[in-house]
Parts: sequence; structure tokens; C-alpha cells
Amino acid sequence: MAMFRSIALGLATATALGGAAFAQTLTIGVRGGPDSIDPHFTATGTHAEALKHIFDTLVWSGDGLELQPRLAESWKTIDPTTWEFKLRKGVKFHDGSDFTAEDVKFSIERIPVVAGPNPTTIYVRRVKEVVIVDPYTIRIKTDGSSPTLPNDFIRLFIVSHKAAAGLTKESANAAFNEGKAAVGTGPYKYVSWQPKGDLALERFDGYWGEKEPWAKVVRKEIPNDAARVAQLKAGQLDLITRVPATDVAALKKDPKLNVQTLETVYLFNIELDFRDKANSAKAKDGSDLPKNPLADARVRQAISVGIDRQALAEVAMEGLGTPANQLVTPSIFGFNKSLPPIKYDPAAAKKLLAEAGYPNGFSIPFHFTQDRLPGDSQVGASIAQMLAGVGLDVKPVAQPASVFFPARTRGDYSMTMSGWGTLTGEANYTLSSLLHSNDKDKKLGAFNVLGYKNAEMDKLIEIATDEMDEGKRRKALEDAAALNATENVRIPVVAVGSAWAMQKDKVTIKARVDEDTLAMNVKPAK
Repeated sequence: MAMFRSIALGLATATALGGAAFAQTLTIGVRGGPDSIDPHFTATGTHAEALKHIFDTLVWSGDGLELQPRLAESWKTIDPTTWEFKLRKGVKFHDGSDFTAEDVKFSIERIPVVAGPNPTTIYVRRVKEVVIVDPYTIRIKTDGSSPTLPNDFIRLFIVSHKAAAGLTKESANAAFNEGKAAVGTGPYKYVSWQPKGDLALERFDGYWGEKEPWAKVVRKEIPNDAARVAQLKAGQLDLITRVPATDVAALKKDPKLNVQTLETVYLFNIELDFRDKANSAKAKDGSDLPKNPLADARVRQAISVGIDRQALAEVAMEGLGTPANQLVTPSIFGFNKSLPPIKYDPAAAKKLLAEAGYPNGFSIPFHFTQDRLPGDSQVGASIAQMLAGVGLDVKPVAQPASVFFPARTRGDYSMTMSGWGTLTGEANYTLSSLLHSNDKDKKLGAFNVLGYKNAEMDKLIEIATDEMDEGKRRKALEDAAALNATENVRIPVVAVGSAWAMQKDKVTIKARVDEDTLAMNVKPAK
């Protein structure tokens, strides 16, 4: 009897505490939000981050980018061109319907149809055919051996084949944004969204996984850093992302707040035009140049060594950055440890420009985002100033990400800086997207829009794409990184650190190296 009373008391206490915890609302101030509620619309990180709450992926990327089961409980290769995925049973969509292999097949096949300005096709580019074996087994036929297919599937969001049936590129966004098609299997249900405003979510009590402590989640898009910090200090927000580096020290001194910092897998890199005639490079007097100066390897090298990466990390990023010498960070498979740091050498930069025929430099606009990653605007402006010191008239143009990415993808710009994170944990994700020639047949080079093409680079990336032997794949990736260091196709600048600030008595967070700020990683402080 005493044991029974003890158990009953424990259950009652747990229920009371659980009821209090599960009644809370979590309000997060984010720097950037989704561009649509259709998860297949764009590959932008802030878009995927928001929609991970509503839609599950086939494979999950853990807090350290380790692969974990999600809607797929397990996977294996059947032969060099066939992967088999065993799907999780008992999963419900938010409308109460069952998740099955039909939804996986539908989701994979709709991506090429609806992908928008920053195409999500990179996540299914190896898929040749989707075969349903039974309601909970699916086989993926690939266009060659594909050792990293599960890595790609961390961004394979699964939508309901019933709710999204018949939607086209023209009609999909409206159907998702209005909620009609926004039916996922994730831990939170869609309530409402205002573009560039609030995304409101509510807990899905039929979720297959661990029950979330937040009854409601509101993600408020506040691109202005000062406004985001001010609202946190005023108690209007529980947590803010991407704290500006200039505020980190002061916020750490606030007794009501906690601040957490972490090095991420994102880094800033510069993309240069390889086309015969650059869209916007001019002589300093405004006249046309006879050829594209950026196509000259000496000019690209001059730009690289004309940038003081240490100063960018310490000053422009207020200590939240790290100088980068390649397009992936050291924890990523395929990082080349033998590459030396890139030395800042303005005298060498001037000499290289003179040797290339530009002793007086030239003029070029330099486009970059102002609201995506921490320090993007400051780093871009600082690079322009540094390059002025070696004789280049680089005109900084900071833009909202929603303007920048569509224009960059169209090839409107000749010199840009953006952030890229190797989210799959393997360098091939980055190199095959940025450095391989833009080959629609091979589905490689999707983000190489400015004309770079090198047969040696293509060969190395294709080896890394198809090779099942891990050692050979690693060597091909390291060799491709070394070739980029010579070619300066994409010029790595600085790796991005990030900071989160939160109400000390309200929440705690487990930060992720991909910077995703997920309600699932935020827990009540008490």
C-alpha cells in the first residue's frame, strides 16, 4: 500500500510538472526565416532550419552532423547503384494520415518540378528511379555508385503525397503558405506565417518521437541585429540567434541572460566570374575592358592574397571568425590538412595585378548578403577596403538574402561573397556543387554559375562522387581542395562562429554546428 501511495504521488507530481512545462510558449528571434513553407522551394539554410519543425527528413543530421535515423530507420546498399531504406512504421502526418513509401517517392520526384532560386535538386541529383518494395521499404536506383546518398538525404523533406498532389511550381508556394499543403510529420504543426515576419507553430501531440515541452513556438524574423538584441533585453524574446559579435561581451555581463558561442561549419567565400566578358568589371574611368580580368589566374590570386583574413576574423567578426584556407572546415571529411594558411601579402597582390596587365587595377561591384550569417555585411565591406589597398576599386553592395540569391543564381553578378556550410559532413557536397563545371546531365556544379570549367577538377570530383572506397574518396577530395587553392575558383575567407543569447531563467539550448536553431534543442530552464 505504501508503495502504491508512493507511485501514485510520483505520477501526480510528474503530471503537474509536465502540465506546467507543456503549457509554455517559446519565442525565438531569428535573423532570417523561410522563403516559403514549401520545404523543396530553396536550399537556403534559414529556410531548411525553419521547416525542420514541420517536416521530417528521411535521414537526420545530428547536432555534430552525424547521420541518424529519422523517417528511415535504417539503410544499406543492395548493389553499387541501389540503396534500400527501411521506413519507420506508425508515423502520422499532421492531418492524421499514415506516412508510407508513397510519400517518400512523391517527395523525391516533386523536387525537380518545384525547386526555386537556390535549387534543392542537389539533394536528389543522384536519384535515377524510386522503387516502392512495400509500404515501408523503398529502393533508390542511382545514376552510378553513390556512396554519400544518405548524407544528401538529410535535406530530403517528406511532404504528404495527398496534401501536395497536383501542385506546380506556380501553385505550390500558395498552397503551402496558406497551410493547405503544409502537412508534415514533424514535432510541430503549421499555424501561420507572414513573409519576413512571424512563423507560428503548435506542438503535434501525435508526433512519433519524443514529446516537445513547448505547446507553441513563434519564430520572429528580425533581421536588424540591434532590434533583436533590444527585444531580448526587454524580455520580449526568450532566445535570439546570431548575436552580433559586438554585443556578445555586454550580454554575457547581463545577469538575466546566458550567451553560448560555437564554431560552425559555415564559411564565407568569394565567387569570381570566369565568363569571357564579366558582367560588371570596368576600367576605373568607367570604360569597357577588352576582356574579363577575373579570368586571369594572377588576378584571382591577387584578390586572395590582398585579403587580411586574420583581421577579418578578429576585427570585422569581433573574434567570432577563423581564417579559412579552403572551402570546408577542419572537422569535415575531405579537409586537406597539408594546405598552408593563405598569407596576407598586399605587395605580392600589386605585383600580380601589374603582371596581368592591370597596374592601376580596375573597378567592380562586390555583392554580398547583409542578413544571413553573422558578420556578412561587415566582412564584405572590410574586404572591399582591403582590396582598395592593392589598387582595386571594389564597390561593396550589401543586399537582403532574398534579393542576393536569385540574382546570383541568374549570373547577374561578377564578384560575390556568400556563406556556405558543408551540412552533410563530407566535402563532396560542397566541392561538387561549387567547383564542378555546371553539368545538367551529370547533375553536378549546380551552384557554379559563372563559367568555371576544368577537366582535372571535374575528374577529381567525379571520383569522389562515385568511389565507394573511403580512402580513395578522401584523397580525391583533398586533391580537389589543393587544385582550388591554385585556381582560386572560390576564394575561402573566414569560417563563421555564432552566438546565441537567452533568458537565463526560461530556456537552455544545445547549439548545433550547422547553426540550426531548433525548438527541439531548446528546453525549459526550470
